[in-house]
Amino acid sequence: MDVFLDSLLDTLKVFPFILIIYILIEFLEHKTSFTKNHDLLQGKLAPLIGTVTGIVPQCGFSVMAAKLYDRGFIRTGTLLAVFLATSDEALIILITNPSGAVAVAPLIAVKVVVGLAVGYAVNFILRNEQLAVPSEDEHEEIHAYSCGREHEGKSNVKVYFVEPLLHSLKIALYIFIVTLIFGYIFEYNEQAILSSFVGGPFVEPLITSAIGLIPNCASSAVIAQTYCEGGIYFGSMVAGLCCNAGLGFVVLLKNTKKIKRNLLLLVALYVISVLVGIATNGIMLAAGLI
Repeated sequence: MDVFLDSLLDTLKVFPFILIIYILIEFLEHKTSFTKNHDLLQGKLAPLIGTVTGIVPQCGFSVMAAKLYDRGFIRTGTLLAVFLATSDEALIILITNPSGAVAVAPLIAVKVVVGLAVGYAVNFILRNEQLAVPSEDEHEEIHAYSCGREHEGKSNVKVYFVEPLLHSLKIALYIFIVTLIFGYIFEYNEQAILSSFVGGPFVEPLITSAIGLIPNCASSAVIAQTYCEGGIYFGSMVAGLCCNAGLGFVVLLKNTKKIKRNLLLLVALYVISVLVGIATNGIMLAAGLI
């Protein structure tokens, strides 16, 4: 009961901060639309713009990028830059957790470097990639909506409070469950926590990257909270979150006419994420940080 109450209390402490952040993100994503700015999206700064927008918590920008890519408005490298930079719910959980907050800056730094490097490299390799240009009479705007939720036909109260509240409750539940599990591990067998480092620093990224591919906010939440509880290495968390593009891949996979292209992108994202995770753990191991 003590473990249960402690886990519940820890979750309740961070819940108000999670709710406030989600409300702010809803405002940010609702006001953001890049459809008409195709010159920037198709220019030399595109991977940089994609990486920076991908860093913003939530998967709204990855969904928007997937829609733009499917319509030929952005390049493959720009799409991968957004996907690799996206962390879905993870940053919010890390920011609101004292044991995870110190990892926020290093995580963002790694994801920015990886997003820029992969984005520019792939765009250079595929520099002859054909792009579409929106016609003058095309008025449709593609917005970034949190977890792909559309805002049309909904009241402001529902969009900016009810939905963030429900989403915050769902994330709080994931946090509570993971915290509770690790609480019991520490309570009954503290040494058992060592066995949670499955396969060590060079095998874990294979597992966390696979979890990161799951198109649900639960995957990023579980990865981040498991790291906060000491269950995985930092590089393993990086791998899982580089692979976590939220619902972005769901949007792409809906286009069954380009299934081979989409599967290649999926494999590429997984391989890159695993390599980044292994390299990060290797560097930290060599530096004596793990």
